[in-house]
Amino acid sequence: MSRAHPIVAVTGASGAGTTSVQEAFKSICADAKFDAVFVEGDSFHRYEREEMRKLIDAWERTAGRTISHFGPEANLFGELETLFTEYGERGMGRARQYLHNEDAARLHGQKVGTFTEWSDITPDSDLLIYEGLHGGIVTDAVNISQHVDLLIGVTPTINLEWIQKLYRDQKDRGHSIDDVTQTILRRMPDYIEYIVPQYSRTHINFQRVPTVDTSNPFSNTGIPSPNESLIVVRFNDPNQQEIEDIINAVGGSFQSKEDCIVVPGQTFEQTLKFILSPRVQKLVTNGREERNHK
Repeated sequence: MSRAHPIVAVTGASGAGTTSVQEAFKSICADAKFDAVFVEGDSFHRYEREEMRKLIDAWERTAGRTISHFGPEANLFGELETLFTEYGERGMGRARQYLHNEDAARLHGQKVGTFTEWSDITPDSDLLIYEGLHGGIVTDAVNISQHVDLLIGVTPTINLEWIQKLYRDQKDRGHSIDDVTQTILRRMPDYIEYIVPQYSRTHINFQRVPTVDTSNPFSNTGIPSPNESLIVVRFNDPNQQEIEDIINAVGGSFQSKEDCIVVPGQTFEQTLKFILSPRVQKLVTNGREERNHK
């Protein structure tokens, strides 16, 4: 961890809702005029899209198992830890972009599913904010979570996570329902081994729970709306006064356990800002003070 150069990580599986939390951080930083560096986890994948497709087929034929973006074989965990280490020590590091869509690809004059060149991140920033699959990953080779000052987990119930992935990958990426289903099945071993354990290392988890029937996520019933959801918020170090303040501020919320509160789904954005704003403010204030003393 770094007090002078703080790092925030939002971690969760594809389609879990990490982007919504990332947008909340962008809004918080913009309102407070904090200079944040935003890094996408997809930029630390090892292979471009076409390479990955070929490798998936090859692994299934020859290795007796598959390869997925959840596991270490398809990611540059070492490079991610190097970025976190260098940023924590000096506020510096290198990153790149993964070009998800035609607009981004056209901007860089490249194909969809490719990476830009590595480049230095913006200097003199107040904090680094990562959003992706592996903000709290720990393996025999790396320990990413040890570098993170604030680790946020975002995880809907598993059926809802699948529904959101099915919807996004069909609508935004043009995949068929069969293709997305096969991806879910192929990734499951790596999901259990590498994604799920991160939620035990987070400082705060946000878990969306539908209040409507999602028994068959592959039936194309659509994503439950915020009004049809609850958000369970779990704190690794609960502060009862903060919990009482949240309950007083957010209508319809209640405490379900010593370390958990439940808020209505339509208050998610309000709850995010209420919980995250003071934490970001403290990290940035302490970081600026530490840098000024050096």
